[in-house]
Amino acid sequence: MNKLFCITLQDALYDAFIADDRWSSYLKGMANTLVISLLAVVIGIIIGLLIAVIKNIHTNTGKLAILSKIGDFYVTIIRGIPVTVLIIFMYFGVLVFLKRIPYGSILIAAITFGLNSGAYVSEIFRGGINSVDKGQMEASRSLGIGYGKTMFKVIIPQALKNSIPPLGNEFIALIKETSIVSLVGIVDLTFAANNIANILYDFFTPLIIAGLFYLIIVIALTKLMKYVERRLSKSDKR
Repeated sequence: MNKLFCITLQDALYDAFIADDRWSSYLKGMANTLVISLLAVVIGIIIGLLIAVIKNIHTNTGKLAILSKIGDFYVTIIRGIPVTVLIIFMYFGVLVFLKRIPYGSILIAAITFGLNSGAYVSEIFRGGINSVDKGQMEASRSLGIGYGKTMFKVIIPQALKNSIPPLGNEFIALIKETSIVSLVGIVDLTFAANNIANILYDFFTPLIIAGLFYLIIVIALTKLMKYVERRLSKSDKR
């Protein structure tokens, strides 16, 4: 019985991964998943950091009130809209014109997930900024250093260090969230697995293989984040 199960499993894995060079479909899907995730991370960090700084400046100085309200509105809207609804809205509506250019669909997905991630990253950065001792801002200002320069030279570098663990969790969640781009026809890992599943009439094996690819990506990212944390910890002790 066990021998028969092993043979059946081997045949299923061969058909779902090796036969007809189907492994190349998984690799293409993984490449698109990584590109979308990487671009989304960059967009999310830029948006998140910008909103966090604006809100912090408004809280401490009363300036940039309008921009702070815009940031609050953006965070509220993005948090309230499911990412599935957002990708469909952007792909078939707001950013539909981008589909006319090469890799436009990938860009639409990256922008969508970047916008979605930015709302959560802004709160992570805001928490990181608030975790820095307020005495450092006061000490820097007493030395005649301007508020903006103090923020970018003293506060933000420390806030980034404090934000590494939650940022790592956000990026891992982002990679897994990108699996929904298959809903709008973008070729990612999930889309590749579903295509192969439709050919073989076997949905179990291709999705297991896709899940293993996601697991490999997450493990690699987790190790990278731990490495960055260790390096930052060593630099603090020097």
